[in-house]
Amino acid sequence: MVAVEEPVGPTSAFCGSVAVLAFDGMAPFELGSVVEIFGLPRPELGVPWYRFFVCGESREPLRVVGGFSITVEHGLDVLAAADTVIVPGVADVRGQVSPALVEALRAARARGARIVSICSGAFALAAAGLLDGRTATTHWKYAELLTERYPRVRVDADVLYVDGGDVLTSAGSAAGLDLCLHLVRKDHGAKVANAVARRLVIPPHREGGQAQFIRAAVGEVDGDDGIARSMAWALEHVAEPITVADLAAQAHVSQRTYLRRFAAQTGTSPVRWVLTQRIRASLALLEETAASVEEVGTAVGFESPVTFRHHFGRAMGTSPSAYRKAFRASAA
Repeated sequence: MVAVEEPVGPTSAFCGSVAVLAFDGMAPFELGSVVEIFGLPRPELGVPWYRFFVCGESREPLRVVGGFSITVEHGLDVLAAADTVIVPGVADVRGQVSPALVEALRAARARGARIVSICSGAFALAAAGLLDGRTATTHWKYAELLTERYPRVRVDADVLYVDGGDVLTSAGSAAGLDLCLHLVRKDHGAKVANAVARRLVIPPHREGGQAQFIRAAVGEVDGDDGIARSMAWALEHVAEPITVADLAAQAHVSQRTYLRRFAAQTGTSPVRWVLTQRIRASLALLEETAASVEEVGTAVGFESPVTFRHHFGRAMGTSPSAYRKAFRASAA
């Protein structure tokens, strides 16, 4: 499972301002990922983009891993006033989170802001009490410590991110990109999120979870990658019936071998992956066409409207009709 999700759908209430925390001793990747997605103007997308702020507790130069420093223009007051607040990490997962940051996070949440963490940033949210009684994630190597330090948090170390509606957490480093794209998808729809992903040359949505990175190192592929070839074929035939036997035939291996290799490379099963691709393909049709829900389901390969609604509801936390209504209300 990639994400534990509350009901989703474009929610323009959060499309205004995004503030990200910078701190002394931070790694640049997580901060850079947030800047890349929310901080760059994107007039070509034709939608109102975010007002973006980098904030810190101090205006003094902040040391960054790699041997350089940055200065920020905004303080925690701006962070607390933003519509979306992102904490990309903490300096020390065993240390205490500063009272000033805790106060700012609580103030932002009390105002109704959306609070987001990347990697070890979950420790800051937990220190502020924002994860009490919730499911959350962090980098797999910190999961046990987060559970130990904050036992009221239900830690899921197997997913890339957890969408709790108003509070969202992601796993380590690159999973922050997955979560940031998920936020764009919620705010602006699949078409805009896919366009941003193309600009970044990354997939708009990765399959599987952290477990695939914990249990085994990435192996080399000998010769032609049959799994990748079968996935490409499936995307071209998403409207047609697709079985494991069909996929294995495209990869030129037995079904048993295919199942084993697919799970090792993606962290999920072929059936679950195909369902995800069909749901993903349906989003653009629901957003951009007047086709009925029944027609959309058929167009992306579901056998019946009942099956489409069932799987859409499980994946998205809402119905196809409600998703379309939410997107169009947001766009308006």
